Amino acid sequence: MSNPIINDTTLRDGEQTAGVAFTIAEALSSAGVPELEISIPAMGAEEIDRIQTIAALNLDADLMVWGRLTDADLASALCCNPDIIHLSISVSDIHLQHQLRQPRSWVLAQVNRVISAAVKSGCKVSLGAEDASRADPSFLADVARHVQQCGAQRIRFADTLGVLDPFSTYDAIARLHDAVDLEIEIHAHNDLGLATANTLAALRAGATHSNTTVNGLGERAGNAALEEIVMGVRHIMGRNTGVDTTALLSISRLVERVSGRPVALNKSIVGASVFAHESGIHTDGLAENASTYESFDPAELGRERSVVLGKHSGSQSVRQAYDALGLPVSERLVMLLLTRIRHHATQHKQAPSAADLYRFLIELRYTVGELS
Repeated sequence: MSNPIINDTTLRDGEQTAGVAFTIAEALSSAGVPELEISIPAMGAEEIDRIQTIAALNLDADLMVWGRLTDADLASALCCNPDIIHLSISVSDIHLQHQLRQPRSWVLAQVNRVISAAVKSGCKVSLGAEDASRADPSFLADVARHVQQCGAQRIRFADTLGVLDPFSTYDAIARLHDAVDLEIEIHAHNDLGLATANTLAALRAGATHSNTTVNGLGERAGNAALEEIVMGVRHIMGRNTGVDTTALLSISRLVERVSGRPVALNKSIVGASVFAHESGIHTDGLAENASTYESFDPAELGRERSVVLGKHSGSQSVRQAYDALGLPVSERLVMLLLTRIRHHATQHKQAPSAADLYRFLIELRYTVGELS
């Protein structure tokens, strides 16, 4: 089984200014992300100019543009000379009946006409199956067969409302994989908090590509997070996306800053506290062997573990904290300091600062007679 290919769509929402978009695109490409879905040409001339400027950067990543499966959106896409044209159409009956008011036969006709025209352009072509997770599987397979017959290379399975779980995702992608010989891309939304799990399940079932966003940004609850998929593929699936994991934190912080959407402290992979340990049992175990309480080395991300002093800390954490400050502590003070640290953390709801630690030590040395 080949390694999954990341197609990052952080830039598609079009909210970033031109300069910011270029910076994000360069950072993603430099980190080894092989495909970037960068924008929607049908938004107008200004957006086309933005796409063309990104293209002029001559990035290593292939550039994809997004459009609806219409003649007009195809024409706008062709103005950008992208590497990949992605054209999307709804395939669920609920969308066809209540949004588009069209029969299934209309979808197949659109696929035959517009996808065939797109293929003639010489670009790589992808068909987006919107709301595929709520579509009739037999109809979705029929759409995919038409896509293949027209000469397109890929179909994107979109869980548009994030309604799937990993088990149903696996089954749906496996059926699609059996039906056609196409690249299959999974586009998972996070409405139920399952976008990453569903994406990994899809890749196990035969999907070749994964749609992601940095920090899981996206409409409503967002999409599968780039950093989570890259690390999940590496550590759960034992495969490699080719993305430089040491660049994930800096890219996350870049997007956090320019998007104005802060990353939670406990956000997996890139959160500030995910390698911070407080529990005395944990820190004791880490001192003996890091694998006791870390499933992978933070150095893979260019990060370091840290020990946080709090109400769950143990004596080993106290020793390490004062050693780091270059302050020798006698054994008879360790438990007294631990009691003081736990009280401080409970009362102030935060770890003591270096100044606090120095003050605790001086006060206790006077109390026990180590200073006079």
